[in-house]
Amino acid sequence: MKTLGLATVAVFFVTCSLLAQENNSNRAVLPAMTAARIVDPATMQRVYEEAKTPCKYGVVIKGENPDELVDCVSLFRCDGHWYMMFVASVKKTGYQTYLARSEDLLHWEKLGKVLSFTKPGEWDAWQADGGVALCDYTWGGSGELERFDGNYWLSYIGGAKQGYEPGPLAIGMAWTETPTAVKEWNRVKENPVLAPQQPDVRGFESQTLYKSQIIHDKTSSLGWPFVMLYNGKLKSGYERIGMAVSRDMVHWTRYGNDPVVANGQDKQRGISGDPQIVRMGDVWVMFYFGAFWKPGAFDTFACSYDLVNWTKWEGPHLIEPSESFDKTYAHKPWIVKWNGVVYHFYCAVGDQGRVIALATSKDLRK
Repeated sequence: MKTLGLATVAVFFVTCSLLAQENNSNRAVLPAMTAARIVDPATMQRVYEEAKTPCKYGVVIKGENPDELVDCVSLFRCDGHWYMMFVASVKKTGYQTYLARSEDLLHWEKLGKVLSFTKPGEWDAWQADGGVALCDYTWGGSGELERFDGNYWLSYIGGAKQGYEPGPLAIGMAWTETPTAVKEWNRVKENPVLAPQQPDVRGFESQTLYKSQIIHDKTSSLGWPFVMLYNGKLKSGYERIGMAVSRDMVHWTRYGNDPVVANGQDKQRGISGDPQIVRMGDVWVMFYFGAFWKPGAFDTFACSYDLVNWTKWEGPHLIEPSESFDKTYAHKPWIVKWNGVVYHFYCAVGDQGRVIALATSKDLRK
């Protein structure tokens, strides 16, 4: 492990054991494949037409009071119900992860907390920002979660400091036997599985790590069954999306020396983050949010045939500020197609604070 200042060690890796140091000593970045089939403009346009959601339904989840921020959606379906995993922070203390349920994707009932703060001194004492893993990524598919090793999984952002996403942050894993139950998920002892202090950290993630999504690539096209995409921060206001791979959902190897999606390189400023992966036919689609290389914060997408080489959409944004409830930011997507309708959940910041809002491909307000 790289040498750190004493203050950083005390705050962030107080409880990172000798085992973690031993694991880090053998870390290395896998070289990425370079051959690529380019996604043509006509296909990019078809994806946009399929995914666009011009009808803003409104706010579907918000805090219990003005001091509570709500953020970071991921969805899954189980036993005939839809479930939403989201995070909340009171007075910017730190994020914890919660569960909500819906019958129609429009009206949501909050159920309770599933990933909490730990205790002072732990690497994830004050940040526990989770999202479901191994969800059916088929566009218009079941939305159900897949088991691995008999359990269901999530990845989460953890951190030792109080506040709104204070760095450094790292990525941890947790599992449960019952993803619909309101009880704590079980953190793996190997946590954090990816951290900015590891010796194989790439330049674009050297300051902190953010939101991740994990898919099961059933063809193991990269030679690995599980693929994680996540954004890392190089400096304030500059984030890019990179990849890691795994065989067991616990031990992760960084894939490729460069980010797979980056924007704003000319300005050395611009955020690309919170990736969500779906598959439309033979095309992988990454929905993600952008900020600051263009005005404001918005949702857009990129497409790939191999999960490594991505063609970025340069046309109209999928979501951008337009209403009082999202006048500041409209970003951080989770998009599903169900019964012929596209539902685009996102984090909105406006006159109702930081909330979860919804836009749809058809007007459902009536």
